[in-house]
Amino acid sequence: MPFQQRHIMIILFWENQKMITTLFLFSLFFHSTLAQIPATPQNPLIPHNPAIPQNPVIPHNPAIPQNPVIPHNPAIPQNPVIPHNPAIPQNPAIPQKPTIPHKHKHKAHIPVKKWSTLSGNEPAVIARGGFSGLYPEGIPDAISTSKDISIFLCNLQLTNDGGAFCVTGDTLDNATAVALFDPKQKVYNINGKEVKGHFSIDYDSAQMDSNVTMIQSIFSRPSYYDGIESVLNVDVLFNDEKPPVFWLNVQNAGFYTQYGVKAVQDVLDILAACPIAFVSSSDIGFLKSIAGKTPKITKVIFQLHNAIDVEPSTKRPYGAIVKDLLTIKSFASGIMVPKDFIWPVKPDKYLGLQTTLVADAHKLGLEVYASGFANDLFSSYSYNYDPTAEYLQFFDSKDSVDGVVTDFPATASNAIKCFAQNNTAHKKGPTLIISSNGASGMYPGSTDLAYQQAITDGTDIIDCSVQMTKDGTAFCSESVDLTLQSTAITKFISRSSVVPEIQPKSGIFSFDLTWTELQTLKPQIVSSQGNDFQRNPANKNSGKFITLPEFLELAKTKAVVGILIHIPNAAYLASKKGLDIVGAVTTALNNATFDKQTTQQVFIQSDDTSVLSKFKDIPSYKRVLLIEDIIDDIPVETAAEIKKHADAVNLHKLSVIKSSESLLIRITNAVKVLKDLNVTVFVHTLKNEYLSLAFDYWSDPNIEISTYIKAVNVDGIVTDFPATASRYMRSPCSDLLSRIPVESKPGDLLDSVPNELKPAAEPPVPLLVAKVVDPPLPEVINLTKPESAAATTPPPASGARAFGVNSCSTLVAVLVVAMLYAGH
Repeated sequence: MPFQQRHIMIILFWENQKMITTLFLFSLFFHSTLAQIPATPQNPLIPHNPAIPQNPVIPHNPAIPQNPVIPHNPAIPQNPVIPHNPAIPQNPAIPQKPTIPHKHKHKAHIPVKKWSTLSGNEPAVIARGGFSGLYPEGIPDAISTSKDISIFLCNLQLTNDGGAFCVTGDTLDNATAVALFDPKQKVYNINGKEVKGHFSIDYDSAQMDSNVTMIQSIFSRPSYYDGIESVLNVDVLFNDEKPPVFWLNVQNAGFYTQYGVKAVQDVLDILAACPIAFVSSSDIGFLKSIAGKTPKITKVIFQLHNAIDVEPSTKRPYGAIVKDLLTIKSFASGIMVPKDFIWPVKPDKYLGLQTTLVADAHKLGLEVYASGFANDLFSSYSYNYDPTAEYLQFFDSKDSVDGVVTDFPATASNAIKCFAQNNTAHKKGPTLIISSNGASGMYPGSTDLAYQQAITDGTDIIDCSVQMTKDGTAFCSESVDLTLQSTAITKFISRSSVVPEIQPKSGIFSFDLTWTELQTLKPQIVSSQGNDFQRNPANKNSGKFITLPEFLELAKTKAVVGILIHIPNAAYLASKKGLDIVGAVTTALNNATFDKQTTQQVFIQSDDTSVLSKFKDIPSYKRVLLIEDIIDDIPVETAAEIKKHADAVNLHKLSVIKSSESLLIRITNAVKVLKDLNVTVFVHTLKNEYLSLAFDYWSDPNIEISTYIKAVNVDGIVTDFPATASRYMRSPCSDLLSRIPVESKPGDLLDSVPNELKPAAEPPVPLLVAKVVDPPLPEVINLTKPESAAATTPPPASGARAFGVNSCSTLVAVLVVAMLYAGH
């Protein structure tokens, strides 16, 4: 068709009386096209922004006092807690602290302390069987790892030929593998009770030396060393060039005498031949029989058992005998008592008032030694599963005990050297203490009381994990599922549902309740290690949930160093519930003017890089990528990708130090690789309960804290018990120059385990780039408007391609209709 003719036809088309209808059809095409345009995608690879400083997350803050290095004090011994002794085999479980280089530098020291013991000296640490919390009592490793920090206590059992062996108990059964040698058991009457088992008086010394090996007496402790070493013979111990300071505790003296063993003479022979510092017994008759016959260097101590137990000579309960200290003074220079004689524990398992026993004994010149300490044996809720807190209860009181008998001598020694009389010290070092839902080990997490306690305990950064209610209220709660954190299951069980995007099991979710409904619930403390390890049950339902604005107001009022705001489930809330959690957080922070101040550090944390990208343009905020999966090493390229999205990373503690079967394996490269790129590293979540700790930490949360700070050099620790971390950070032993080795060395204990018992190697799980970068956040849907059928249809996999095809199809359809109209 000639060009002129085509031009005429076009003019006629626009002059056609159907023109208005045609324009209407084009309008429909325009609006339908806009409806199909997907949300503008966010670039998942956020480039380096020069406007945002790339320095470590926490720069030096002059508001936080920095302790100067404490100069060396020659009055205080500077030897390591456990130095190498070539005479006794060294177990690498307790690493030898290397000599600190650069001797021209000042060394950290332990300040001079005044003690309220009878002698005025620091309390003694008495190790039952050596380091029996880790090893079977009396084996070489148990002795070598404790001899330089404690007195070795031998619970004496005698053989039928007068042999002296160290085994706790009336029988051999609990602490040895004697049944493998002799399966037959006997029954004897000991102090009026029929006792069945294997007894040392049925064997001679040669049989014991050759056939009886030691095992761990408490099943929750390491069993790797069971059946390897023979029962400890006192004669063999003193053949050592440098034997430990020795405490001989004579068990059941009357029982041995009754069956023909001359217990009194055997003990006197030992005292004459060996330098024994202490001898003790729970038998008054025995102690009177050796009175005046012991060497001057040997102190005689009366051991008291439980208050209702009967003393074999007088047939009186120990609870009555202890009231007559003047009589005890006539045959002993001190007493060894169960610890609840000094600090009673009430029926509800909280501490009662301190008795006057120590003060009364000291007035008469009697020393007092408290027994029954073990890190892995529950004592009282008052200590919050922190064994150091228990020791300090006995050391820091007006009348200090003269010593403690313990299965974990290192913890007791550290309590004396590092933590005693240290309540007013300032925090040392830059490592941040970050709460985990406040002090959630003491109060229900994310409540007003938990946050107030965390601040009181010395937390640097208080945290709020933001959740959303159905009506859009942002509040703090550890989990969006309220089943564990509250009493929701008793009131809203009908609201229970399964949300696969959140978790595989059913739950009662905050986004299905209004804020008014949620306020009818009581918060609930979560005991992370199960019902056998309840946390502070007296405050199980104390406190109240608080909104995000209330949390921010508390942080500003209390002037904490900073806050950490965790934003979970943003994509699901936006696309399924129409809740804009990112917007809620932004608004709350802006309203509280956190975006306009630099006094308090703001951390924005999420496991979603697209959430973090929403805050990249606020230089004062620091973005924290939460990586909850347990990983191994981090490749450099992955770390570089992380740096594009975050200023800091919060890693699971087992991603930093690998562990298998409660043994530490090694330190991964994660912290080093990230810090080499100037990315700050936090580690989560540290707890006090010993079940959460590897054997390498000696059932002591302070050792775990110290290991992550001093051996790994993390920038912050997230903990349920900030008081424990704060006390450590205020102690002189937190100083990197401290010569007291409070930290563990991952892999050392593993090296001491027989090869056939070592855990199998696990395949590596490196963190890949694909696991780091998340897709853009979806638009927040509007649930108030009915959606068309087309809107409920899931979008195609490739949004851009679908948009192009659909647009072309619509354009063709409209043009065809237009031409039809034009042809009429």
